Amino acid sequence: MKLMRVGEAGSEKPALLDAGGKIRDLSGHVADIGGEAITPSGLAKIAAIDPKSLPEIAPGRIGACVAGTGKFICIGLNYSDHAAETGATVPSEPIIFMKATSAIVGPNDNVIIPRGSEKTDWEVELGVVIGKTAKYVTEAEALDYVAGYCVSNDVSERAFQTERSGQWTKGKSCDTFGPIGPWLVTKDEIPQPQNLGMWLTVNGQKMQNGSSKTMVYGVAFLVSYLSQFMSLHPGDVISTGTPPGVGMGLKPPRYLKDGDVVELGIEGLGTQKQTFVADR
Repeated sequence: MKLMRVGEAGSEKPALLDAGGKIRDLSGHVADIGGEAITPSGLAKIAAIDPKSLPEIAPGRIGACVAGTGKFICIGLNYSDHAAETGATVPSEPIIFMKATSAIVGPNDNVIIPRGSEKTDWEVELGVVIGKTAKYVTEAEALDYVAGYCVSNDVSERAFQTERSGQWTKGKSCDTFGPIGPWLVTKDEIPQPQNLGMWLTVNGQKMQNGSSKTMVYGVAFLVSYLSQFMSLHPGDVISTGTPPGVGMGLKPPRYLKDGDVVELGIEGLGTQKQTFVADR
């Protein structure tokens, strides 16, 4: 299934995209796309509904594909070819950092370049949405805890991230720096998450063109690994790293400015389009 949230910010309705590309209203069956609705039992109930029996919703603003996210966990330098372009070595264990949940926005919402920013950058990433509580799970069983997948743009301010003291979080958590969606695609539709093509353009120019097959640590490993340190809950999002082609890796580096348009997508998970706007 392709689950989504449609409507103005703060007033989104839960919905699904049917086989014909029509948006169907799920609000008569679930309160939102998140929490209990994306557990195995919740998804089974939604799957049992005939989409044709649901009211159609006219196309409009698409919100973040999951509601009530408690943790937005990101993985750094998780593509061997991306690590190489930044001059970094592949880490012996995953690099974990957090993106504030207040950064989450819809897939096509404007992204605000924060005041003082000179190095706002892009990163197309595979997002993993947790579907049931995971704690000390094995790699073999890890995907049982996944509800589905989504497109994530891990927007980053590189000077805030790497040139100011402290952790990466402040360069990753600016308002609007977490577009996710358009859909939460349930895992039954994505049987091979480690072989998905992904791409990103800036003003129509292809900047990233990679595949999840070059991930250093795969989805199952990451879910298991993270669950050794913290419990994962339905609605938590793991953004799993980016392939090469980010602005900081170019020679000379290139960063986003007011009016730039970024488009990105992942095979089977849909596309995003954002206009970057300076915060004045």
